[in-house]
Amino acid sequence: MAAQETSHLTDLTKLQREADGSFKRVNSTFRNFIQKGGTFEPEEGRYHLYVSYACPWATRTLIARKLKGLETIISVTVVSPHLGKNGWPFANIDPFPGAEVDPLFNANYIKDIYLRADPNFSSRFTVPVLWDKKLNTIVNNESSEIIRIFNSAFNDLLPSEKATLDLYPESLRQQIDEVNDWVYTDINSMLKICQMAFTKGGFASSQAAYETAVIRLFEALDKVEVILSGRDFLVGDTLTEADIRLFVTIVRFDPAYVGQFKCNIRTIRGGYPAIDLWLRKLYWAKSFPAFKESTSFEHIKGGYYGAQPFINPTGIVPVGPLPHILPL
Repeated sequence: MAAQETSHLTDLTKLQREADGSFKRVNSTFRNFIQKGGTFEPEEGRYHLYVSYACPWATRTLIARKLKGLETIISVTVVSPHLGKNGWPFANIDPFPGAEVDPLFNANYIKDIYLRADPNFSSRFTVPVLWDKKLNTIVNNESSEIIRIFNSAFNDLLPSEKATLDLYPESLRQQIDEVNDWVYTDINSMLKICQMAFTKGGFASSQAAYETAVIRLFEALDKVEVILSGRDFLVGDTLTEADIRLFVTIVRFDPAYVGQFKCNIRTIRGGYPAIDLWLRKLYWAKSFPAFKESTSFEHIKGGYYGAQPFINPTGIVPVGPLPHILPL
């Protein structure tokens, strides 16, 4: 039987675009939750997480997993940052330092995991992927939902200091949701437009799409700067999922987005002192090292500069900025 043709789901140059030339985001398709009494019960050792250090969406889940102390409950595998025409490869295909082979099925690519769960799958093969080893299927591939699963689903299996850590406290949920919404719309989505504006063969309106997006992006960063002035966290006086969701974008900004996506109106370290201080406090925090331990600049820069030939055809990865994160 001939292999299923999936390049339209894995090759960034073939993905659907909006009328302005920006990338058309496809909704995640596996949206199940882990809960007592449900199909997916919270059990130690039952679930496996597939991630890429290069992908900010996937790194959200790594941070939440570490913060909640789920390392012995949910295993993890890291793919190569070299997202190619066949999607995310495992180390047996691309032995990038720090990448791993698939311990469950010895798969070649993340797409093989998806097709194992659903042979007729016809959406994008994204990370993160939360896999159920008991039912042999994908539980969820939406990062925002996976971090909420990690936040509460396994609390009965955790020591009290981890179980009581709440990244989505009920008293702050409305504020967290509001921040998440505009960060996604005005920062994450604008970055994606900037990225796809430079795709080879893009629409004639790519220049206009880029300029509109980059201005809107920096207006949103100006708003974040005001919010974080004199504060350690985005919402309330405690660490929440809003900080996790924004951190993975900001930590990539100077090393990747300034150069690769031409988001160079200002750098974080040179133009946003409050954001930069917030970033450094999270990254260097000794009380919760999950942010630093979930960040690999080698994978981030290898993924953005080394695996996007439609923007950087030479594949040369820049050395700077040095240091990647300024000390406190």
